[in-house]
Amino acid sequence: MHNDPVYLLEPVYHWLDELIHQDGDYLYMALVYISLPLIIWILSGGLRRRFPQRRNIVAVPIIVIRPNPTPPPLPPDHEDCHRPPNDGDSQSFAT
Repeated sequence: MHNDPVYLLEPVYHWLDELIHQDGDYLYMALVYISLPLIIWILSGGLRRRFPQRRNIVAVPIIVIRPNPTPPPLPPDHEDCHRPPNDGDSQSFAT
């Protein structure tokens, strides 16, 4: 016994082949007339997901204003470190 899907579906393929061979033009016209309402239904929103009717819940947004955190204190200022060395008021680029 064959368990291959091709062997199992072979009678179905033969039946479809005979149906198309004998009544293919009627089958084509039926599919054309069925497809028109199907396309209209799809374009009108027939495939949109429908949610159950729920009450509208109004959510009020809550605005939280946080104060800015205070910055850390500045390091102590050492004036001696940032002062340029005193060279007797001579100009280094004098001409």
